[in-house]
Amino acid sequence: MAESTCGMHYLDADAALRDIVADGQTLAVGGFGLCGIPEALIAALRDSGVKDLTVISNNAGVDGFGLGQLLETRQIRRMISSYVGENKEFERQYLGGELELEFNPQGTLAERLRAGGAGIPAFFTATGYGTIVAEGKETREIAGKHYVLETALTADIALVKAWKADRAGNLLFRRTARNFNPACAMAGRVCVAEVEQLVEVGDIDPDHVHLPGIYVDRIVVNATPEKRIEQRTVRQGVK
Repeated sequence: MAESTCGMHYLDADAALRDIVADGQTLAVGGFGLCGIPEALIAALRDSGVKDLTVISNNAGVDGFGLGQLLETRQIRRMISSYVGENKEFERQYLGGELELEFNPQGTLAERLRAGGAGIPAFFTATGYGTIVAEGKETREIAGKHYVLETALTADIALVKAWKADRAGNLLFRRTARNFNPACAMAGRVCVAEVEQLVEVGDIDPDHVHLPGIYVDRIVVNATPEKRIEQRTVRQGVK
């Protein structure tokens, strides 16, 4: 059993993952670009050496950071993603037939995760009808409109990032870092949350809880994440 300090709080990311990760698993990883990604947990997953992973994530980080680290070490076999345009190694592996990709419209990916967490096996959406997205899928006309049947997504493990947690696992996300994290957490059978602050139960106002602790199994504190900026755009100086 991995070493913990108290209940669901683990000493570091390696300890939080050590006894639950394995080859061939499916993981749901929160984040949007590099915003709200569980940096320490991804690095620990890389160091664990597990391979043949299927990863559900909006994108795959960038070259050398975030999930891009797992592409470089060839630990990911298949990606279920929405946006893949910032990673040259992703492109190289995919075009070379070395990496499988299940591509999703972004809203469809979010809803597939939400449905998985809610126990809904599938749903109809108009998004993608009549395009390559609908190939091989059931379609149906409902009230004069055409829809595509999309199946829910679940994962063996969810890795998410939150700003603050209490010791019962209740999570508070910070601004846009909320993104895919709650949906990933709910879709995972085991959820590990990386947080910047860990507080006592009662220190987070119940009205401020974004994700109830019932969805969170383990917590690790990373108080000083790098929070790398994916692309920095600045306005030219005004004379």
